[in-house]
Amino acid sequence: MISVMAASLHRDLLLVMRRKSEVFTALFFFVIVASLFPLGIGPDPGLLRKIAPGVIWVSALLATLLGLQRILASDYADGTLEQMALSPASLSAMVAGKILAHWLVCGLPLVVLAPVIGLQFDLGASAIGLLMLTLLLGTPTLSMIGAVGASLTLGARGGGALLSLLVLPLYIPVLIFGAGAVNAHLAGLGAEGHLSLLAALFIFAAVFAPWVAAVSIRISLE
Repeated sequence: MISVMAASLHRDLLLVMRRKSEVFTALFFFVIVASLFPLGIGPDPGLLRKIAPGVIWVSALLATLLGLQRILASDYADGTLEQMALSPASLSAMVAGKILAHWLVCGLPLVVLAPVIGLQFDLGASAIGLLMLTLLLGTPTLSMIGAVGASLTLGARGGGALLSLLVLPLYIPVLIFGAGAVNAHLAGLGAEGHLSLLAALFIFAAVFAPWVAAVSIRISLE
């Protein structure tokens, strides 16, 4: 299964390298949306620190949402997904490779850019480190939930809008615990509870999301 997952990951990363503009679109969206708030609200450090976790997490969530349709839609359109489903190899492992590729392209860069955005909101080093940790735990969960939503909307008219309506409510717990951990730290409270719940969501999604997405793909192809 690991070799199947690695092959799927390698294939998707090669395809992404041919469409670099799509990658930069999500990154620029994240940077621009997060940077507009300090410019619009003003230079009050206390207010900026207070809104920073929520703003950065919402920006990351929306940036991740931009690339969700690319996980499966192009392979569904050209018939590749059907060939994958007919293959004797594990479809769940192939889907897991696609999810990992999506996170490496759309999620990991957001984690790397988080310190730059955090400085704009006057966050300290410890708060920025915790923000990066929450994004490192939360953005893969967003990709896994998004893959399930993308598999459920394959071939549907207005699939992009339907996908957003489907996954956004499921993103809310990740958003609450991710932003809540940083807010708790800034308030002088412990962030361990939020991090534990965020890690639990990550583990739950990692166990079930590839399998659920694979089952949904087979149903969509029938």
